[in-house]
Amino acid sequence: MKKILFLLITGLTASVSHSQEVSDAVRYAQDNLTGTARFRAMSGAFGAVGGDFSAISVNPAGSAIFSNNQVGVSFSNQNIKNNSNYFGTGISESKNSFILNQAGAVFVFHDHNPSNNWKKITIGATYENTNNFDNRIVSIGTNPTNSIDKYFLKFANGIPLNVIDGLNYKDLFYNEQQAYMGYWGHVIDPVTTNSNNTQYISNVPAGGNYYHENEVFTSGYNSKLSFNIATSYKDRIYFGANLNVHITDYRRSTSFYEDNDNPLETRETISSLRFNNELYTYGNGFSFQLGAIAKVTDAFRLGLAYESNTWYELNDETSQSLYSTRKAQGGQDINETVNPKIVNVYDSYTLQTPGKTTFSAAYVFGKSGLISIDYAIKDYGNTKYKPTNDAGFRGVNSDISNQLTNAGELRVGAEYKIKQLSLRGGYRFEQSPYKNGTTIGDLNSYSGGLGYNFGGTKVDLAYSYLERKSNQGFFATGFTDGANVTSKLNNVTLTLLFEL
Repeated sequence: MKKILFLLITGLTASVSHSQEVSDAVRYAQDNLTGTARFRAMSGAFGAVGGDFSAISVNPAGSAIFSNNQVGVSFSNQNIKNNSNYFGTGISESKNSFILNQAGAVFVFHDHNPSNNWKKITIGATYENTNNFDNRIVSIGTNPTNSIDKYFLKFANGIPLNVIDGLNYKDLFYNEQQAYMGYWGHVIDPVTTNSNNTQYISNVPAGGNYYHENEVFTSGYNSKLSFNIATSYKDRIYFGANLNVHITDYRRSTSFYEDNDNPLETRETISSLRFNNELYTYGNGFSFQLGAIAKVTDAFRLGLAYESNTWYELNDETSQSLYSTRKAQGGQDINETVNPKIVNVYDSYTLQTPGKTTFSAAYVFGKSGLISIDYAIKDYGNTKYKPTNDAGFRGVNSDISNQLTNAGELRVGAEYKIKQLSLRGGYRFEQSPYKNGTTIGDLNSYSGGLGYNFGGTKVDLAYSYLERKSNQGFFATGFTDGANVTSKLNNVTLTLLFEL
């Protein structure tokens, strides 16, 4: 894979390669429960229920359950709190955001010919903000053994000194750029000054007890625009299909700080540094869905839905800077700034996220309410960067296959109606996509809500709580220590529905 570099001051520069990570692939492969308030209140257990805009995103046959034309819009307020623990030091950060969560319309065309078994056709279009990336995680603590010097050494060892010392940052490959940052920031030095030297040593003093601060700020969204068509056969079997257009816009800003007060040595050693990285990923994708719902009896329904792989065409832009302070033997500080002021703009690449199969069942108690259950399965190990024969992708695709696994998702929901008032509740459990179960842990979520039918207008309100633990390294290579993070998400969603 190639990239083009743009110098912020002078313009176009040369082409070099970039390195994606497993965590980048997981970000786009994972689903986030979004949608209408009714859908969220019942934890998304709608695969065999239908009749809801967000139900169409689970099983496209669900639009054929609608009896009348309908339009709707949903708004959400989301608050996420991250409790981070890094070597015994805890700190909390939270982020609040308000978003247009979902909007949709379904149009129902009835066939009143009694001899025709195909009773209706529905056409719909929905927009959903499938993932809100607004978040912030701060980790603080003292690492007893490891320094960030291992990150720079991992990249530098094996690279000739005349590459790092003789070329400009803009002319280097990604791994060479990382070595360049460490070398010119005096975090690492060559073992010898020979131009062919390929081995490097750290200038961070030994002794451990390295104080670390790691800040991660993210923003952006994943959204999905779906076009739906569905039909019913004898009002007993429903079939549907979706064509989905995915749009993503993701920004991540990280800042890592380290200092130590270890004893001075006979050479200059690093006492503190700050390493900043910026990532901007944007692009779009395509997927399709097929689904069916069968009324086994008037009360009992079964559903089956398949969602294809999503094929993303993505673009990355990155920039970085490093500021270091080293102490001479006499104790005086020497400050160094390594800021190339370059944005690396890479050629587009393809990310294929895995498909998903959903099995559903529901029991409808006439007009009194219902109980519904969905079980979905997705093999995260099938996530791939393409072209797969690209040398830059072979390693990360192998890591994806080795680290990720099948993950099941269980959703259970219930609704009880008292005249025009509806009471709802749900539970959701999702397994970790990682084989180790800790990089990103299992997800548990509880939800509830209510709705009121005014006749031609409906108002629904939902609250959902989600909790998930994770332990992702601050960096994916060399220095891979990270904090234990418990993320708690509170969401309130309001939906307005209008029959036409």
